[in-house]
Amino acid sequence: MEELATAIGQYGFPIIAAGGLGYFILYIWRWVTEEVDPVISESHMTLIALIDRVRMLDNDLIRLQTKLNMILQQQEEKGERYDKVGTELASTSDTSNDSTESDSTG
Repeated sequence: MEELATAIGQYGFPIIAAGGLGYFILYIWRWVTEEVDPVISESHMTLIALIDRVRMLDNDLIRLQTKLNMILQQQEEKGERYDKVGTELASTSDTSNDSTESDSTG
């Protein structure tokens, strides 16, 4: 502590403070380049891999949705209706007759 007071007395406080701030900046720069940069680079590569996987999943979902829409469209063209489990409920011609009969009696 006595050496610091002697240095301040000899060179002045602004010079000693500038030297201390210079050392602090050097310490931070070394810490960032040696410890933080490698972690960021590794995280960047992981992020790119995750983005690629999300794109692949999105493409798969689009393909599956397209296939499902085609199947549903073909079933509608055949006049068949299916519930969520996949069992046949009724054909569209049967449902149209039921609805007209209920309208005429009601």
